[in-house]
Amino acid sequence: MSGPASFADLGKAARDLFSKGFHYGQYKVEAKTKTSSGVEFTSNGSSSHDSGAFTGSLETKYKWSDHGVTFTEKWNTDNVLNSEISVEDQLVKGLKLTLDTNFAPQSGKKGGKIKTAYKHDYVHTNLDLDLSSLNVYGAAVVGYKGWLAGYQLALDTSKDAKSLLSQSNFALGYNKDDLTLHWAVVNCNEYQGSVYHKVNSRLETGVQLSWQSGSHETRFGVGAKYSPDRDTTIRAKLNNASQVGLSYQHRIRDGVNLTLSTLLEGKNLNQGGHKFGIALDFEG
Repeated sequence: MSGPASFADLGKAARDLFSKGFHYGQYKVEAKTKTSSGVEFTSNGSSSHDSGAFTGSLETKYKWSDHGVTFTEKWNTDNVLNSEISVEDQLVKGLKLTLDTNFAPQSGKKGGKIKTAYKHDYVHTNLDLDLSSLNVYGAAVVGYKGWLAGYQLALDTSKDAKSLLSQSNFALGYNKDDLTLHWAVVNCNEYQGSVYHKVNSRLETGVQLSWQSGSHETRFGVGAKYSPDRDTTIRAKLNNASQVGLSYQHRIRDGVNLTLSTLLEGKNLNQGGHKFGIALDFEG
């Protein structure tokens, strides 16, 4: 069903230019496979350059498409097991209900959330309940002819009525064809904005900026993604701290992608502190 994006996905096109394809500071391997019965497996592992710590996870997913049900199980090297079951488009068209739980066998710690999402042609809403703290998280986005407006809140039920509202965010946006504009206010003290432009089928560009009213800190960045051919993707980004991020991704063969990325400290080119990363992705 078509309709506006969720509040969390507003401005995502620009954010992806600054995050996807950059793995500096770690060595990373990921493998995805799918059985003939439709069960999907995703395993990944990464090692940090600085600490040498290794983290990894194994995820299985099965979609019962006839009934709109998806089962997901995920285990990570912190020995935490996450289980999720979701039902979509069954009770009401556009409604998705999800039960997300986690359990750590060693400590006995457990938690979970009940998540609801409803999407229509002109609206996208989310309402989540944390089963441990009973905190409530909600968001709504309305859209019309490319224009978007959204609001997100969090209610801390452990506080009194005056402090109940722990998070309050606003967003405005415009999304049409090859252009996406996004502007947001986070807790009334941080102002964010982004612009994404798909110049053509090979080139994408973006700008991100933010300003905090308390510290008067300003952050600014520009990013670009260029695909000279169907097997190669080059990414670059630069921010006002003189940090330069570069990424080169190449499809070695069908289902095998190699990504090399680096972060250069422009203010300390001769003093080091630069980061490098390698990622290898397999998909069968």
